[in-house]
Amino acid sequence: MTKKKPSIAIIGAGMGGLAAAITLRKVGIDVTVYEQAPQFLRVGAGIQMLPNSSRVLRGMGILDRLRNVSFEPYSHLNRVWDTGEVKRELPMPEDLYGAPFLCMHRADLHEALCSALPPEVIKLNKKLTGLDHDGSQVDVSFADGTRATHDAVVGADGVHSLVRSIIVGKDAPLHKGRIAYRAVFEASRMPGEIAPSRTKWWGIDRHIVIYYTTPDRSHLYFVTSVPEPADWVTAESWSSKGDVKELRAAYEGFHPEVQMVLDACPDCHKWAILEREPLPHWSDGRVVLLGDACHPMTPYMAQGAATSIEDAAVLARCVEATDGEDLDRAFRDYEANRKPRTSRIQAISSANTWMSGGNDDPSWLYGYDAWNVPLAVADASHATASVG
Repeated sequence: MTKKKPSIAIIGAGMGGLAAAITLRKVGIDVTVYEQAPQFLRVGAGIQMLPNSSRVLRGMGILDRLRNVSFEPYSHLNRVWDTGEVKRELPMPEDLYGAPFLCMHRADLHEALCSALPPEVIKLNKKLTGLDHDGSQVDVSFADGTRATHDAVVGADGVHSLVRSIIVGKDAPLHKGRIAYRAVFEASRMPGEIAPSRTKWWGIDRHIVIYYTTPDRSHLYFVTSVPEPADWVTAESWSSKGDVKELRAAYEGFHPEVQMVLDACPDCHKWAILEREPLPHWSDGRVVLLGDACHPMTPYMAQGAATSIEDAAVLARCVEATDGEDLDRAFRDYEANRKPRTSRIQAISSANTWMSGGNDDPSWLYGYDAWNVPLAVADASHATASVG
């Protein structure tokens, strides 16, 4: 008799949830992704896939598709806000870390991840309301009155994760008085061109990151971080509109290249930058967290989605190592292998010092290979091993 495939529910169809669905299917797991949104919208935002995450995308089989819609920057460039002096530049050819550095529209990455899954795997309009786990199975309930039973659950439901509040307890995200403006728009609106690098302009108490999002340089993206009273926050922060005039005023005096971009920007969005302290543990029996649900971080290292995608590869490897027969153990091993790395990235990203100068070797970040890094084994508790 053929052994029955374990069934895992994934809550959330963001980058991490879809990535987990792809990698778990690759190791023989039956997955269903439950997403609360009624449809996927093309939100106006860019995203960077540095070599540590694009390497995972290659293993998923979607890297070639993404190359066709992405811009490959010359370098990771950091410049002084007004003079344009180079603080640090890291050219990023593909052979440096064995995988490319790609900049793209978030929706193109999301669509590529969706393309690697059969349509029936993703269930829309399924807002989670509760979990009930008895040690061997997990019952999942939704706002529409439906229920489902699975062998395990992966909570990939973001910074406001309900799964996390159920298994770890309720907590509030930290809003440290920083907000971000962002916009994607047509490059033809500008009288000139921006640098062929992904450029971060470092101000005294604020910064802006600018890059192209398409291979023909027809569209570009910027994202900022500026001080804002800590009481400014929105529940649906990705959809909150910003004031372009306020944005331009916030970057008065910045380099002419920055001014050119902001003058050409037709409108923008604004959202609060939220983070959390590292959690004491990521799993409870057959329920485990992934991505922003367990290690939300500031966008200052471009590692939020990237670490979620890394999570997916390591989670699948840990499940495969137990032949899918000991999911509790697999989840503990996954945490042991991921928590030290994501906690380190969280801390550096929060401090906003990455690549601002110096000559520290960044290969620990960009050279990481989630498919092949040696896996540590956790003990029976939630203690984590020390891995890079």
